[in-house]
Amino acid sequence: MNIAKYSANGNDFVLFHSFIKKDRSMLARTLCDRQNGVGADGLIVLVPHETHDFEWEFYNADGSVADMCGNGSRACAHYALSNGLAQTSMSFLTGAGVIKAQVDEMMVQSDLTPPEVLDKEIEFNGKNYWLLNTGVPHLVTFDADIENFDILEARELRHKYNTNVNSAKVLEDGSIRVRTYERGVEDETLACGTGMAACFYKAFLQDKCRDSIEVHPQSGDTLYLATKNSNITFKGEVKAVFNTYVENIF
Repeated sequence: MNIAKYSANGNDFVLFHSFIKKDRSMLARTLCDRQNGVGADGLIVLVPHETHDFEWEFYNADGSVADMCGNGSRACAHYALSNGLAQTSMSFLTGAGVIKAQVDEMMVQSDLTPPEVLDKEIEFNGKNYWLLNTGVPHLVTFDADIENFDILEARELRHKYNTNVNSAKVLEDGSIRVRTYERGVEDETLACGTGMAACFYKAFLQDKCRDSIEVHPQSGDTLYLATKNSNITFKGEVKAVFNTYVENIF
């Protein structure tokens, strides 16, 4: 089986395309294993769709299914263009809905699904959290010490609310720094697109930032987020790490 490895600002994925839709949970766990497999935060499989350029199947590293992944959508779009599955402007179906993407060399923009604020009144250890859905659910706080991201606290919140957990800070230049604990990976990741989108949207609604800003995840890269009608646009570079052939994976 031919596969590709992509990195979107430190969030890494294994990708391939197939004509067959099926449960690939075990395959995801095998390929994403960093000791005995390729190693990745998630597996993305592109399958045909009658209306859109393609449909995706997205699996976290633990084999669980996720409706949406912001960084994955950008890696997926570049892979689709590189493999002749779509043109530079494309649309594809995810569990969260239809995603539109535009590819310009290694720079990719995804127009994410409309964000939702689900709860503004979650209090935990003296911090206020908002619960938002930007394709998948995220808890967001601006009250924590971002330099000392508390993994144990984030893990407790993840299991209590079955959601991803983010700590964010608005910097002096108006940009936002974000750190994210991702469910399915069960640890902090170097970047999370939907997490950055959730942090940006909360800050925007509270008049803490402009409607178009730079966001910096733990990888140290720069991503560009903006509001567009009722959607959030998410733009940044992706990296095609390698292509290879794997066999005897079970």
